[in-house]
Order: sequence, then structure tokens, then C-alpha cells
Amino acid sequence: MSAARIAVIGASAAGLTAAEQLRRSGWDGAISLIGAEPHRPYDRPPLSKQVLSGAWAPERAELRAVDALDGLDLDLRLGTRATGLDVANRRVLLGGEALECDGVVIATGVAARALPEQGPGAHVLRTLDDALALRAPLASPGRRLVVVGAGVLGVEVAAVARDLGHEVVLVAPEAVPMERAVGAEAGAVLAAAHRAHGVELRLGESVAGLLHDGGRTRGVRLSGGEEITGDAVLVAIGSAPAVGWLAGSGLDLADGVGCDEFCSAAPGVYAAGDVARWPHPVLGREVRVEHRMNATEQGMAAARNLLAELAPERFGERTPFAPVPYFWSDQYRFKIQAFGDLGEPDEVRLRVLDDADPGSPKVAALYRRGNSARGALTIGVPPKPARALRALVAEPRPWDEALAELDRVPG
Repeated sequence: MSAARIAVIGASAAGLTAAEQLRRSGWDGAISLIGAEPHRPYDRPPLSKQVLSGAWAPERAELRAVDALDGLDLDLRLGTRATGLDVANRRVLLGGEALECDGVVIATGVAARALPEQGPGAHVLRTLDDALALRAPLASPGRRLVVVGAGVLGVEVAAVARDLGHEVVLVAPEAVPMERAVGAEAGAVLAAAHRAHGVELRLGESVAGLLHDGGRTRGVRLSGGEEITGDAVLVAIGSAPAVGWLAGSGLDLADGVGCDEFCSAAPGVYAAGDVARWPHPVLGREVRVEHRMNATEQGMAAARNLLAELAPERFGERTPFAPVPYFWSDQYRFKIQAFGDLGEPDEVRLRVLDDADPGSPKVAALYRRGNSARGALTIGVPPKPARALRALVAEPRPWDEALAELDRVPG
């Protein structure tokens, strides 16, 4: 097949995995991997844990060694921002340059949301540079960190800061930590764990604004007027799909890049990772998944389906992308693992396996939608029984059968 180029926009997990899959599948044309950051492709989950704590040097977070990257024979363009996409002609705009492409994979991820008037002393955490900037004030002992937001990122950073010996105040409008991700029942378990480790939780409270002193952010003002000061502030209030560069492209950008079940946004244009929204064939609704495992799986799926569109006689038919959603979070000495669809359940059945130490919870839970188990969660549970619960939601099992399996999880 005579082919000029496939451009992959975004050089993190989804983009790099897509480039690797293109080579594994036999694409012998050019692959341009374009990343806005100057760093070699790196993994993001360690940023809020190992890199932030100082346990890892920044280089350890790199996804591949230099030799492995070289072996892909990429046209690697780091520190380069895509500025537009001509969908009809599959032309990627890079400032004053235009890349003519046979296919495009969009993997630009998300950008951290910020608060108004956010300046020095207030941090977000999305990139390697963000992690290093936040690590600096936490390198000295006895600091006080104010965390705004109780999602996965906020509570992970709170745990790291407490392990480093710092005071932590966590402020969020939600009733419990990670409420949107795991629900109220499991969130209450996490609230008890963080309190046991010394985090001051100010839940059910909103931030009205930031406090400044000499041009630096020194804390937050709550909606009730109370001021909470600290040596640093982390703003962890969520993220937005990085689609600004696609304005005017004609793509569906309502919430990320709208795709079909094959991850296709337009002929020859596919999307993967945090930025992609698609109709999940099993869940029966559109989803956009901001988790690490999905980035890898969807990067591979988008690459395979793009090749199948370009040359079905060589690469076969396209396959709908229907993963079992999965995410994990490491906090203190326990791991949280979630499988399937935990959003808006009709019922949550939570089983406490060991309540001896609130700071080291051991919990398993199932999430019902309709008459079947659609989601599963474990906290502090070993891998084998956690995987057993995953099997219940991979092909949703009847609720009564799933509950019987939940009762068999060892305490």
C-alpha cells in the first residue's frame, strides 16, 4: 500500500500507544507523533504520587526508553502544538506548516481547570512541569497545603502530602471524597480514612475565591466568608477536553471529540483517550473516560480501526470499542480499583471486610443498574478477589448471582 503519513496528535499514553499499534499492525508509512510538551512521552498517574513525593526522578515516569522510541521510526515532534485540522483534506496545521495525512488520530487529552485570578502559589496538576512546581514547596517540612477539590486527583495529593508530614486542608462542595467516581457509600469510607490520616476535610463547602498577598496566592476564601491560608494551594476542580485547536473543523466538540463506536470522528479521523467521546456498545450510552487504562486500550483500538478503514483488504474489518472501564487510585497504603459502570446506580451494595483500622479500609462493593451488576469496587482488597468481581460486570451478571459472589470475597 502506498501511504504517505498518519499523524497522531498528542504524545502521552493514548497517542504513543496508537503509534506503537500502527507499527505492530504493519503500517510502513510515516508516523508523525506531535506533542505540545517538550518532554519525551511520560505517564501521568505517577505525577500525583511518586513524582510529587520525590520518590521518583522525573525521567522514571517516561513511558518508553529512548531506544524503544527510536525503534518506532517516528517523526517525533515534541514542543509542537497543533493549531488546526482540515478534516476534509486530512491536513494537520502546525502553526505555519501543514501536514498532508492519510489518517489522523486525535489524542490531545484534557486540560486542568483553574480558578479565576490563579497566580503564583496556586497550582494545578496535569503535566510533569505542574508536578515539579508543586513538589518544590512540599520539599520543605512542616508546610500547609490547601486542596480545592475532592476528586481522585485531590485526594491522591492530600494523601501524599500527609505522608510527607504536611498539614492538609481539603475543601470541596461534595459530601464525601470521590463521590462522583465511587458514590456516597464508598466515599464515606474514604472520608474516614483521610480523617484517620489527619486530613482536615471541609466538605460541603465551596470556594468563593483565592486569597493573595504580594502577588502570591496564600489561601482560599469560602462562600461563607471564612479564610483558609496555606503555603500552597492545589486547584483540583476537574478538567476540560483539549479541543480548542479543533475549533472550526466541523467535528462534534460538545464534550470532547464525538466519535462512533469505532472511535471514528470523521472519515480517516479517529480519537482516543481522555478527549474521545463514543457510544459504548455494552453500557448503552455515550461515555468519555478519563482513566489511564482506557487511554492505552482506546489508542490501540483507534489505530487498528483507522488502518482497517484505509485498507480493509490488508487490515481486516473495524471492531467496535467496548472495554470494561477500569481505574485505580493509590492512597496511603491501600489501592482502590473500580470496574465497569459506577455512575448513577439504582443500588449500591457495600460490604465492609475489615473495620479494625479506618485508615486502612478493606471494602468490596457492587453497583446495580436494572437487574444486573454493572459496576464493582474494591478498596484494600488483593488483586485476585478484585479480578473476580470484575468478571461479574464484564458481561453483566444477574444481581442475585453477583451478590452471592460479593459475599464470598474473603475478609
